[in-house]
Amino acid sequence: MKKTFMYNFIPSKEEEEACKASGTPWVVTGELVEIRDIYPALVINPNNPWQIKKVITDFEESGKMLVLSFIDIFEHVFRYWTLDTVKSATSGHKMSVYFWDVTNENSLNKCEESYIEMIDDENYALVSIELFSKCGLVVNDVIGLYWNPKCLNFRFKLLKKGRA
Repeated sequence: MKKTFMYNFIPSKEEEEACKASGTPWVVTGELVEIRDIYPALVINPNNPWQIKKVITDFEESGKMLVLSFIDIFEHVFRYWTLDTVKSATSGHKMSVYFWDVTNENSLNKCEESYIEMIDDENYALVSIELFSKCGLVVNDVIGLYWNPKCLNFRFKLLKKGRA
């Protein structure tokens, strides 16, 4: 099931009268809901599973976090989470996640002390000091990332080492 926000733009007669009586303006409200997918989730290609590719920025390196857009998080991560878990994340709570670094296929690294949090209305941060230190991530590194719905964790790979 896909998660999306449903907004209430038009007040009911009772809400309109309550606003008039109290002298306060109508405030548009939104609620996170689940809807049936019109299009199924993308099938993860085992040869190139990296649904999210990005270049590490100064901001991300200094904060030891990966900043992901609202669309990337909702399309590639939240669609696999339960509605209650997504509501908790979109309400501003930190949600613990795991990373598996698969850069070296012979030696997989698990990063446990990681979490996802909303940093503003448009972006989410995947914070992992352990991932940045183990992989030596710096500005201009190109990384690939995807949520593994079977194992309930992120898979991470350093695709190209950048030059600072």
